[in-house]
Amino acid sequence: MEAVGSLASGDPQPPGTAEGTAPIDRSGKEAASEGSSVGFVLVHAGAGYHSESKAKEYKQVCKKACQKAIEKLQAGALAVDVVTAALVELEDSPFTNAGMGSNLNLSGDIECDASTMDGKSLNFGAVGALRGIKNPILVANKLLSEAQKGKLSAGRIPPCFLVGKGAYKWAVDHGIVPCPPDVMATKFSLSAFRKNRRKLELAEKVETEMIQTKKRREVSENTNVTASLDTVGAVVVDHEGNVAAAVSSGGLAMKHPGRVGQAAVYGCGCWAENTSGSNVYSTAVSTSGCGEHLIRTMLARECSVALQSEDAHQALLETMQKKFVRSPFLAHEDSVLGGVIVLRCCRCSLESESSLNTRALLVEFLWSHTTESMCVGYMSTQDGKAKTHISRLPPGAVAGQSLAIEGGVCRLRSPVT
Repeated sequence: MEAVGSLASGDPQPPGTAEGTAPIDRSGKEAASEGSSVGFVLVHAGAGYHSESKAKEYKQVCKKACQKAIEKLQAGALAVDVVTAALVELEDSPFTNAGMGSNLNLSGDIECDASTMDGKSLNFGAVGALRGIKNPILVANKLLSEAQKGKLSAGRIPPCFLVGKGAYKWAVDHGIVPCPPDVMATKFSLSAFRKNRRKLELAEKVETEMIQTKKRREVSENTNVTASLDTVGAVVVDHEGNVAAAVSSGGLAMKHPGRVGQAAVYGCGCWAENTSGSNVYSTAVSTSGCGEHLIRTMLARECSVALQSEDAHQALLETMQKKFVRSPFLAHEDSVLGGVIVLRCCRCSLESESSLNTRALLVEFLWSHTTESMCVGYMSTQDGKAKTHISRLPPGAVAGQSLAIEGGVCRLRSPVT
């Protein structure tokens, strides 16, 4: 398995022909499997800015998340539980803006958003503006699994999306251990909060209202894009060919209390859908970036639909350009900031005589972003270690107006059942 790719900043190009790039390898890699424990995971640690000085830490976070997911897959776990395990690793890192160490809001509190979707059942679980829970993805996963049990007493419909105090109470009532606020905040997140608060205080001293508004916007943009990371996420396919996706975020730095970003919103933060009558491929998507931009474009769902096209690379490129960067819903935005990781897969038979009783799970995986950088990691059950990469815009490209896109192909061999 290998990852190669292309970069694009202008109009859509034929696959792999963007200036100074290489085409995606469509041949992929084939690997034999022991038993039926095949699978693949792709994770990201946010679309935003990743400094070279901390590149090792960012990559290590993605590596650990991939390894945890692969351990689960090799043990026979299903995609929806595997993707949750990967997200827990990402949330627990002090270097990501999710769970522990998340951005603080204007009031100095941590409020988290998270969601997950199961491609097999199409069930969805999400929490928004959640305080006092170390791993919000566990609550989202619990909401999804509880909903699969059917209706509540008196025929009530079980919730799939809870926010604020209601989400916290539901989580505790369902056995999820709460976490003190002083444990959620880290030295890094507290330091960033103090710096951001000083910037806002200085902006408030500007004499005219027009300049004041401009300065606040500039401070907000600098803080949210270059000084901190955004959403983390993962997409997974398991040995049965099921896909799942998940996303978790502490939200924008200095956000208004109660603000909910795309990480909790259906069709915006993540999407997963198995093959069906109308879908040739199973698809899974997880997004990152400015939540307001991602909500107004429903980017996760848009990418999933586009991935049913014959050429996944070209389809994602055009979707990022037409449905996001140049979206009519964001026509008045000077800078459109976001990123996605996607995978699609299908079953196919191997042609060699020695593989008569073997089928392959063909997995295509891609990532794309309009932010300065995006940190990703990926691994299959046949790999000895995870591969990590910090994708960056090409020199001279303008964040929010240009985009990068890369990816690869993996074939996983499994016995016919």
